[in-house]
Amino acid sequence: MADLFVMKKALEDIENGKDLAIATITKAEGSAPRREGTNMAVLEDGTIHGTIGGGKLEKKIIELCIEAIKEGKSYGINLPLNSEGLGMICGGEVDVFIDVYKQKPKLLIAGGGHVGYAIYELANFLGFNTVIFEDREEFLNEERFPLAHGLILGDIKEKLESYPIDDNTYVVIVTRGHAYDEEAIEAVANSNAKYIGAMGSKKKVITMMKSLKEKGLSEENLDKIYAPIGLKISGGSPEDIAMSIMAEIQLIRNNGEPAHMKYS
Repeated sequence: MADLFVMKKALEDIENGKDLAIATITKAEGSAPRREGTNMAVLEDGTIHGTIGGGKLEKKIIELCIEAIKEGKSYGINLPLNSEGLGMICGGEVDVFIDVYKQKPKLLIAGGGHVGYAIYELANFLGFNTVIFEDREEFLNEERFPLAHGLILGDIKEKLESYPIDDNTYVVIVTRGHAYDEEAIEAVANSNAKYIGAMGSKKKVITMMKSLKEKGLSEENLDKIYAPIGLKISGGSPEDIAMSIMAEIQLIRNNGEPAHMKYS
């Protein structure tokens, strides 16, 4: 029953948008405090559901789970229960599998036109929950965006302003015109978004940023905007643009660096 409780609490946390890891003993030998199949859920802040034996073993597993959540990687590990391992005298050893459950990153796409659609397709392939914002009903429907996590119809600025945005949210602004792009930036510039990018020529972006500054947006918030959006890979098709944008987002998401891996 205890393990059923663990899984129930873990499911509640996942549904509430929390990242966690479930540690399960897959092998136990000697004087291990708990047997195979015992599990414990650990949240990133150290909150636990269930127990895997208490003491030094549990403390170590909690530390490993928190680290695994931050890195987003599941793995198995062998932990000797002796003085050379965890400084315990009971002897034996346990194999533990740490299974990480992280919330998918969310990508808000302002604009459901050709470029927005191409971004949506690539973003879904890359594991994002996509949410499309459009004010034109003919460009926003389940037939066009069957895999979207959300379809939001109405004034894009108003809808973005009322949408919850956290640091696991990425925003791409590719509306049908410069004025709409500016309004969308204004709506999200003060948010906690991990990334905000807007499409446009360099000349239009300079004009837009000047206008937003005159409206009272801070230099600090405007500096966060990636505009013109995307990496310079050339190619002007919607698919090329989408690849350029998603490559930039993946660069930010994975803390990468814009460099070739070519051997020289």
